[in-house]
Amino acid sequence: MSRRRPLVIGHRGAPGYRPEHSLASYELALDLGVDAVEPDIVFSQDGVAVIRHENEIGSTTDVADHPEFASRRVTKEVDGASHTGWFVEDFTWNELTTLRCRERLPLLRSRSAAFDGRHPIMRLRELLDLVAAAGEREGRAIGIVLEVKHATYFASQGYDVAGLLAAELQDAAWNSGARQLVIESFEQRILQRMRDRGIRARYIYLLEAEGRAVDLVAAEGPDAPTYADQLTAGGLDRLAHEVDGISLDKRVILEDPGVVGDAHRRGLEVYTWTCRPENAFLAPEFQRGTDAASFGDWEGEWRRIADAGVDGVFVDHPDLGVAFFGRSDTDR
Repeated sequence: MSRRRPLVIGHRGAPGYRPEHSLASYELALDLGVDAVEPDIVFSQDGVAVIRHENEIGSTTDVADHPEFASRRVTKEVDGASHTGWFVEDFTWNELTTLRCRERLPLLRSRSAAFDGRHPIMRLRELLDLVAAAGEREGRAIGIVLEVKHATYFASQGYDVAGLLAAELQDAAWNSGARQLVIESFEQRILQRMRDRGIRARYIYLLEAEGRAVDLVAAEGPDAPTYADQLTAGGLDRLAHEVDGISLDKRVILEDPGVVGDAHRRGLEVYTWTCRPENAFLAPEFQRGTDAASFGDWEGEWRRIADAGVDGVFVDHPDLGVAFFGRSDTDR
């Protein structure tokens, strides 16, 4: 018996083909038929919601080529780890508009790197308007899966993360539930703060394969539960009362596909990240050859993920994702 196919989400747009979080990346993902796109959100010095994978922007922009910003290269501790580079919160939005996107993994994705330098950084409002217009033009519902990054860190820097995002979503008419909005984070407390602001969305809690959530560590120290603790029967019971679903590192599902059914029985949706075809990202049993950039047996890995019954998948190559996860069970 066939089941409903999972939601196919363009992870940072279509970064298998264009630099992540660039306008070209999102436009291509929409053209290739994704159900939703996923922006990561950080904040500028003046409180603009900026679309970047991390608050450190040295690896994804040409900021190092701007001599006027050389003095802003610093070392900071973010979420318990030391990072050296240029940080989005040290720039105003007007300054950020002078930067251009670059491929984060040029050795693996030379095709994407060919588009370096062509597109400025995007702010959240641009993407909200882009997706709304695409949905109206195509006559179909296209969603946004908005990931809030480093919420505890930005709060420590004086940002009202929930307030800034709520205002942006309300101003763009994405707060009422009329459009498909998912809000996700590795920090559950920001999800509750967004819900408390009245933003109508599906709230999805991201869980790593190992470690602990930063917000829980900040509040509870070494007594904070691990991500593994939160996936036990008792942990899932608690999450079922607090969020609409969970999003898991694909390693968790490949090692224990039964976790999807465990979550479903408690009424939780289950997403997974990230489905990528290159050997560098595949589980060892699905790698083929020694070239990290070559495609391995990605269909074999994705088939196992699909068979686990997930509700949503994040993909870097939307054409492959839409074609594969849109097939019936028997076609796979």
